Amino acid sequence: MKEKHSEKEKIIERISRLRAIMKREKIDAYFVSTSDFHHSEYVHDYFKTREFLSGFTGSNGDLVVTKEEALLWTDGRYFIQAEKEVAGTDICLCKMLEEGVPSVEEYLQKHMQKGETLAFDGRCVTLAYGDWLQSMLKEKDITLAFEKDLTDEIWKERPGFPCNPVFALESGTAGEAVEEKLGKLRAELIKYKAQAIVLSKLDDIMWLYNIRGNDVECNPVAVSYSIVTETEAILFLQNGAVSREIRDFLKKAGVRIEAYESFYTFLLEWKQGEKKETLKTVLVERGEISYYLGSILLKKGCFLIDGNPVSMMKAKKSQKEIANLKEIYRKDSAAVIKFIYWLKKNIGKIPMDELAAADYLDGLRREIPEFLELSFPTISAYKENAAMMHYQAVKASAKPLEQSGMLLVDSGGQYFGGTTDVTRTIFLGHVEQEIKKQFTMVAVSMLNLANARFLYGCTGRNLDILAREPLWEMGMDYKCGTGHGVGYMLNVHEGPQRLSWQYREGVKETVFEEGMLITDEPGVYVEGSHGIRTENVLLCKKAEKNSDGQFMEFETLTFVPIDLEGILPELLSQKEKERLNRYHELVYEKTKEFLSEEEAAWLYEVTRAV
Repeated sequence: MKEKHSEKEKIIERISRLRAIMKREKIDAYFVSTSDFHHSEYVHDYFKTREFLSGFTGSNGDLVVTKEEALLWTDGRYFIQAEKEVAGTDICLCKMLEEGVPSVEEYLQKHMQKGETLAFDGRCVTLAYGDWLQSMLKEKDITLAFEKDLTDEIWKERPGFPCNPVFALESGTAGEAVEEKLGKLRAELIKYKAQAIVLSKLDDIMWLYNIRGNDVECNPVAVSYSIVTETEAILFLQNGAVSREIRDFLKKAGVRIEAYESFYTFLLEWKQGEKKETLKTVLVERGEISYYLGSILLKKGCFLIDGNPVSMMKAKKSQKEIANLKEIYRKDSAAVIKFIYWLKKNIGKIPMDELAAADYLDGLRREIPEFLELSFPTISAYKENAAMMHYQAVKASAKPLEQSGMLLVDSGGQYFGGTTDVTRTIFLGHVEQEIKKQFTMVAVSMLNLANARFLYGCTGRNLDILAREPLWEMGMDYKCGTGHGVGYMLNVHEGPQRLSWQYREGVKETVFEEGMLITDEPGVYVEGSHGIRTENVLLCKKAEKNSDGQFMEFETLTFVPIDLEGILPELLSQKEKERLNRYHELVYEKTKEFLSEEEAAWLYEVTRAV
C-alpha cells in the first residue's frame, strides 16, 4: 500500500511541476495525447508521456491540465482500469461517449477564456485533430502553441529514443516486390493529381518497403518517414537501424535512404526531380501525419491533398499473404488448443494464477518455428478482472485460478507469415446459468457475423448489428467496436476497415473489399463480476455475382473450440446449432495434425455436435 501511495504522490507532484512550467511559459491549458511522432496505437516507453503524468497505463486516453483541473479521457475498454489508476491523484476521469460527458474539445471550448493559449507537442497530435481544435476554439481567439514538449523538463529519467535493427522480408514472405508496390502507388499519385505522398505511419512504410523493425513492442516496425514521387522513393531511417544488407536491398529497389533525424530539415529544403522543382501538391493522410509536419509542408507552400492509398493497398492482402496467413492461423490455433487442454487438465491440481496461464500460452507460441514475437501482451483475466477489456495481470497482484468461474484469454502472435489475434473464455468450474446464457448469446453473435452474406458496398456500420443484435435483445451491449482489421506481420489493429455501429464525426467508413481481414469479437462485461469475449479473425472474399450485384462473405481463419461447458443448447435455433457444429468440425479438421494423440482425442470430444 505504501508503494502505491507514493506513486500517487508522484503523479500529484508531476502535475504541480507541469503547472509551474505552464505559468512560466504563459500557457493556460496543456493537452497530452497517447501518441508518438507517427501516431501509433502502441508506443515505445519514450513516448508514454500521458502515462508518466497521469499514472493511467491504458493504450488510449487524453490528458488536459489547466491551472485548476486535470482531466483524463478514455474509452469504454478502460473505464474500470482508469478509475483505479487515477484514484487519489486529483485527476478527474471523463468517460468518452457517455451521456453528459463533454469531449476534450467541448471542455476546452467551454472553459478556456478569450485570448488564452492551448499548448501541445505538435509532433504527437494529428493534423486533422489540431485543425479541429483550432476550428472549435476559433471564436475565443485561442492561440495554439505546438512546438514544445513541456514534459521533457520534468521527465529526468525518460527512456532512450528507440533504435533497433531493420530487417527485410524474404520473397516467400512478402506479398509483392517493392518495385511493384511503388509502381501501384505512383499510379495512385496520378489519380490524385499529386506530385508526391508523404508517409509517417509506421506500418504503411514497413509494408511498402518490405521491411520490419522492433521499435514498438509487439509491432514489428521501425521509426521512419517516407516521400514518394513519380521518380523518387526516399526512406528516412535512423543510421543505427540500417545495415549494409538493408541499404543494398533498398537500393536495388530504387529506394534512397536518408537520416531519420534530418527529415524536417530535408523536407523544408528539398526540391524534387532533375529540374529541382518546388513541391506544390502533396498527398497526406491528415488523420495520420502530425500537426507539426503539416505546418512544415504549409510553410513550404504545399497544397495538401487528403488521402493515403497505401492504407487500402496494405489492407487488401495478396494471394501470397493469404496463403501464408491460412497456414499460420492453423498453427497458432493449435497452440491455443494445447493451452486450453493443459488448463482444463491441470486446474485444481497444480497452483497457477493469471500470469502463469499467460506465460504457458506464450511459451507454446514461441515453439512455432515462424514465431517472431507476441502481437500484444497476453490478456489473462479471471472472474471479475475480465470485465476490464484490456486488463493486464502483473506478478504482484495476479489472481489465483480456481475450479470455478471463467478465465478470459485474449492473445496473438507475430510470425513470419502473419499476425494473429484470438480470444476465448474458458470455464474452470461452476458458473451460474444466467452467465451461461450470456456466453451462449456471445457465441451466437460471433457466428452470426462469421456467416454473413452481404452485397458489395457494405461498411462495418452496416454489418456490426449482425453481431450486436442477439445481445441487444437481452438489453446488453459492449462499449467498443465489434472488430478491427489485422496486419500482415504488422500491427494487430489495422485500418481502414472496422466494425462499429456508431456514427462518429470525421471517422471514415470503408467498404469491405476482397482480401481484408477483420476480427469478430462481441462480448459481455459486467463490472465486479465477469467478462466474456469470443473472437475469431475473418477473411473477406467474393461470393456469387448475379443480377442483384456482387455478394460477399467471410472465411474464418481461427480454429479454436468454443467452450461447450458454457453453451445452453436449448437457447439455440436449429440454424445456430448447425453453425456451431460446422465450425467445430472445421476446428478439428484444421488443427488435429499439430496435436498429440491425447490432445486430438480431447479436441474431438469438446467439438462434438450439440
